[in-house]
Formats: sequence, C-alpha cells, structure tokens
Amino acid sequence: MAALRSVKEKQLYLQEIERARQDLRALIYSKNCAPIMLRLAWHDAGTYDAFTKTGGPNGSIRNEEELKHSANNGLKIAVDLCEEVKAKHPKITYADLYQLAGVVAIEITGGPPIDFVPGRKDSKKSPSEGRLPDAKLGASHLRDTFYRMGLSDQDIVALSGGHTLGRAHQERSGFDGPWTKEPAKFDNSYFVELLKGESRGLLKLPTDKALVEDPEFHHYVELYAKDKDAFFRDYAVSHKKLSELGFSPPSSGQKVGLALSIAAVVVLAIVWDQLTDPFLIWKQFNN
Repeated sequence: MAALRSVKEKQLYLQEIERARQDLRALIYSKNCAPIMLRLAWHDAGTYDAFTKTGGPNGSIRNEEELKHSANNGLKIAVDLCEEVKAKHPKITYADLYQLAGVVAIEITGGPPIDFVPGRKDSKKSPSEGRLPDAKLGASHLRDTFYRMGLSDQDIVALSGGHTLGRAHQERSGFDGPWTKEPAKFDNSYFVELLKGESRGLLKLPTDKALVEDPEFHHYVELYAKDKDAFFRDYAVSHKKLSELGFSPPSSGQKVGLALSIAAVVVLAIVWDQLTDPFLIWKQFNN
C-alpha cells in the first residue's frame, strides 16, 4: 500500500504542476514579465558546478544572500511574482516552480515547447558569488563558466539566443538597451543582429561579440541566423539540459513504470470497490 500511495502522490504532484503551468501563463501574460522569468530560471540553474555537484536549479536563488549577488540585481521582482503562484500551489518546490516559469516564458513568447520533468528538490544553501557569466568578458570566460556546468560550445551559443527576449537595465547590469528590435518575441533575430555588427539602439555585450569572433561559436551563430527551426530545436535541448543540471529525472523506463503503476492503482481501486460493495457481498453468499 505504501508503494501505491507513492504513485498516487506523484500523480497528484504532476496534476499540480499542470495547474501551476496555467497560472504561470496567466501571470506572465498579464504582467508582461517573460524576460525576467527566463532570467530567474537561468540564474537559479546557472550556478551548477559539475565537479563539486553544488548549485544548480534548486530554488536557492530565493535566499536573500543569493539575491544580493550582483548578477541577480532586480530578480527579487521575479521571485515575488512567483510567490503568487506558490501560494496557490504550496506543494510545488521552488526549484520546479522557477524552472517551469522559464519554460512557460519561452513558450508564450513564440519560442519552442520545452520538455519539462518535475521533481527537483529545494535547497536553502546558496553557492558562492561569481559562478554566473560576466557580460564584460569574452570567449574563454564563457567556456570556463559553461564547461564547469557540463555544457558545450553549442549550448553556449544556443542559450545565448535567449537574449532575443528582453533588455538590459542600467541599474541592474550597468548596460542598457534591447538586443533585438522586437524584445517581446522569441525568435532567431538575436543571431541575425549579431552578424550585422553594430546597430543603432541595439545592445552588443562583450560576451555577445565573442560569439561572432570565436570561430567555433561563429559556426553556430551563422547556422541559427539562417535557420530558425535549427535554433529552436537546439535551444529546446540546451534549455532542458540547463534546467536539469544536477537533477536526475526519471528515465523512459521509469516513466513507463510509473504509468503502469498508475494504471494498476486504478484497477485495484475498481476491484476493491467491487469487493466492498454490500450488494455484491450479499449476492456472493446468497447464490
């Protein structure tokens, strides 16, 4: 019976995740806050260290200590907005909530659907400051940062495409302006603009320029500028990897096993209901 309760709890959690997804869609749409929700998800996950197995998407960014890291300036806005959804769905972990918010932010702005598997655990322990990318540095810094997470050159370029959403704010990062002409739309225009060089009114950070100047990065920039479908496909894969750093989601076999277990719960419930039906019991002993 304990195993059956566990399966039932997982099923209820999945249902709660779907309800939270709908509430996030409404919240992000009404508040027009997709860019900062994506940034929240990225910054909670991007602290992962594959060597020490610390940091990552564990909800620790809600800690006051971590919110005070310079790279997280302004993210208390997103944390507070998520509290509206958390209040309605208290059983969902912050770790799952923040990553789900990032997935929804991409989808409602026209980006690719991203496979989301819940089950992340919360942590109150924050990593030391300095694990996130520094926009003032170049290609070697990007590689040091992303390789530490266990990600690749392709992941670096694909995830950088997230800058197609939103803008930099002077008071938060020291930079100001959008990367694209339509900063509320998720598409491949970030890469198109990168290849144009300097454009009046559009932002190009040192880390953005590094993607064009580095030969290996440049290859992917060219590809994504020409082929939006290729960018969307690779972005969805890289975003999923980022959102699952240090988290081991159920394998395909486990998912099938869970589905079968849920089916078994239903069958047992029907059988139990029949066995305890007074009329059936009376009929059995009066035939």
